[in-house]
Amino acid sequence: MSEVARFRIRKSFLWPLGILLFEILVLLGLCVVQGEGSGKQIILGLMLLPVCVLFAESVVRQAEVNESGIRVRKLFRSTRLDFSQILDMDTVLVRKRAFLTLSSQDHFIILSNAYRDFPSLLQLLLSRVGEAAVTDATRQMAKAPPVKTSDIVSCWLAVALVSMILYIQIRGPF
Repeated sequence: MSEVARFRIRKSFLWPLGILLFEILVLLGLCVVQGEGSGKQIILGLMLLPVCVLFAESVVRQAEVNESGIRVRKLFRSTRLDFSQILDMDTVLVRKRAFLTLSSQDHFIILSNAYRDFPSLLQLLLSRVGEAAVTDATRQMAKAPPVKTSDIVSCWLAVALVSMILYIQIRGPF
């Protein structure tokens, strides 16, 4: 059996996202216990839903590469491509965010640089996907893969903001 290389979403993003999820849950619980208006509870519930889905998706997401292909596991779904099926390996760069697309006749996989050790994942794929399928843009990007940290900074800022709101909610009116 061939060895499998596994790549997950960076923990440096998962930590603040998990803390944010916890803080919103605590804030919602406090609002319910303190008898706050239903409007505040609805807003917190609406904030909680996308954060919860993003956290669950990010925790579960995993790319597995072996000798014959790649499998990407996501929340409630999984996609697999054999390297022999891949017709195109292309790159889209949006600011510091890199999206790598692997396409076959019927399916495709999109990977981003949100994965931990993205440069290694990229090099591993370049070594396994047929030369003809790899675009020049992908080869160029592989020389210096971009590192995106603004999502992590934004998440920590959201944690700080919700922490202040939580403090005010616990402390009560001035």
